Order: sequence, then structure tokens, then C-alpha cells
Amino acid sequence: MAVGPYGALLDAVRGVRWPARRAVAAGAPGMHQAKSRGVAPEFAEYRPYRQGDDPKRLDWKLLARSDRAFVRLAPDHAVLATTFIVDASASMAFPAEEPSKWTQAKRLCVGLAAAAHAGADPVGLIVASGAGLRRLEPRSRAGVLGDIARSLDAASATGSQPLAPLVASSAARCVLITDCLGDFAEWRAALARHVVRGGEAVVLHIVSRQELEPATDAVLATDPEDSALQRPLFAATRAGYRAAFDAFRHEVARTLRADGVQYAELRDDEPSDAAVRRIARPAEVTR
Repeated sequence: MAVGPYGALLDAVRGVRWPARRAVAAGAPGMHQAKSRGVAPEFAEYRPYRQGDDPKRLDWKLLARSDRAFVRLAPDHAVLATTFIVDASASMAFPAEEPSKWTQAKRLCVGLAAAAHAGADPVGLIVASGAGLRRLEPRSRAGVLGDIARSLDAASATGSQPLAPLVASSAARCVLITDCLGDFAEWRAALARHVVRGGEAVVLHIVSRQELEPATDAVLATDPEDSALQRPLFAATRAGYRAAFDAFRHEVARTLRADGVQYAELRDDEPSDAAVRRIARPAEVTR
């Protein structure tokens, strides 16, 4: 498997699994708790015996005590196909020097894809830049991580591309990696619909350290996706900028969580392996 510069990251997250936050639809056997219950030795609850059930699954001791036939139920487990939608618009290339939001986005995608794939989940990719889309349908075969890494490294953060239409083509778990500076209202609504339909939605909000702590010198801030939009930033306006940016981040987090979307803010200089472990940590599964 060719993973280029991601080898150390993959070694660091080896053994990490990414459990679903809600019961998934029954399908191919996997690691996630399914909405259905099957007949198996691992006990969860009883139900009355029905014609067609395997007699070997009868609880014979209960039958002897009560003269009623019951089978033992256990939680089914299934895979959760995952699509990573990675924002490769021009604003993700900030800052020009490393670390950048784009570099962190690529590393998070590869690391989390490895965690999902380690649980036998099919993983796919959509990279959205001004140059167009790069797509990989969710697959569980051995070389899929190498395919994802190569597709990310072949793309550049440039131009702009609406993200909302891409949510509709996502698998059951939709992971959007973005700086939330594009068509936020539109893709927020699309993710909310995805959750209502029973899907799982995750937004990883990448923020640059330089956005949080701008330089103290006077600078001319330019919109990377529209160079005609420029604003001078002086010491006198820096406090106002920081208040507005803090309010923006708070509102993004509040509204997405209210929609049932899993949200995490990450810095471009945060160790990627620690971020992967934080995002993938187990949580109580809801039905």
C-alpha cells in the first residue's frame, strides 16, 4: 500500500477503530451495532420461537421451566460505509507556509479513513476544488487507503466548489472536512437532511492558528477566493476581528450540533494522530 508521507501517521493510529454513534442499518457483517437483532449465542433478550427459527437457538432450560419456547436474541453487527468530503477551496491553502489547513485536512482524512477501514468499513472520497471533483466510491479492499492518499496529494486547494450537492451522494456516514468558509447554510441544510434520513454526519472544522492569533503588524487581508475583497487589519481593528471570528466559530458549532451533526474544531498545528484519536473515541450508541 503506497501511502507516501502518511506512513508515520498510519503507524501512530494503528489499532484505532471508529465506532458508529448510532445503530446502523443491517447489512454486511461488521463492527457496528445494527438496528436489527439476530439470533446468536451472545445474549441480549428473548423473543418467542417462530416457525423457521433454528431449533438449536432455543433456550431449552427456559422451555423446561416455563413450557414456553423462546430464542435468544443478540445485537446484529454491520459495516458503516463512509464518504469523506474534503474541501479543497482556495481558503484551505492558508497559510502559505506549513502547517496549512489543507495539509491538516489531508492528514485527518487519511488517518480517519484508516480507523474506519480497520473495522472493515468501506471508505470513499470526494475532493472538491475549483479545478473540479475527484471521486472514489466507498470500498473495503486492501488498497483503498493508498488510493485515497494519492487522490488527496494529486489535488490542490484552489478556487471554490459548492459542497452541499455532494452530501446527497455520500454513504451512510458523511464526513465533511472544511474551514466552513464556503456555502455553509446550504451544506448545513443538506447534512441535517442526511441525519433525518438516518445517516451519520460529521463536520471537522479546520482553523488556522494564524486565524486565531493574527500578526500584530498592519496587514491587508484578502479573500483567497475573491481577490477583490480586501480589508486592512490594524491594531485598532484586530479586537473586532477576533470577536467576530469567535462568534462565527461558536455559531457554526451551535447550529450543527443542534441539527444532530457531530462537530469538532481542529487547529492546523494540532498533531494529526491525536486529532484522529479524539474524533474516533467511542461514544454511547443511540438507535
